[in-house]
Amino acid sequence: MKSKKTFVKLFMGINTCLYFMTLFFNIGCVESQKIASKSGVLLWAENCQRCHNTPSPTSFSAEQWETIGMHMQSRALLTENEKNKIVAFLQSASN
Repeated sequence: MKSKKTFVKLFMGINTCLYFMTLFFNIGCVESQKIASKSGVLLWAENCQRCHNTPSPTSFSAEQWETIGMHMQSRALLTENEKNKIVAFLQSASN
């Protein structure tokens, strides 16, 4: 009988862990979807202005924006997708 109680407790513990893991990962996915739906201009405004005044998109060439984007990705903790959207916006506006 003790073995059956131990099994039930273990089973309930595993189910509880799985429930919270599923909840955690679903919340993360929803947040990622919110970020993924943002435009380059919105990401630029939200991320770049946190630390400094943002220069005009016409301040640098398309090639320079690519280099700046790579540098700022690590400093601002941007994902590759976020960096690509921001750089694409700046490059399109710099022409």
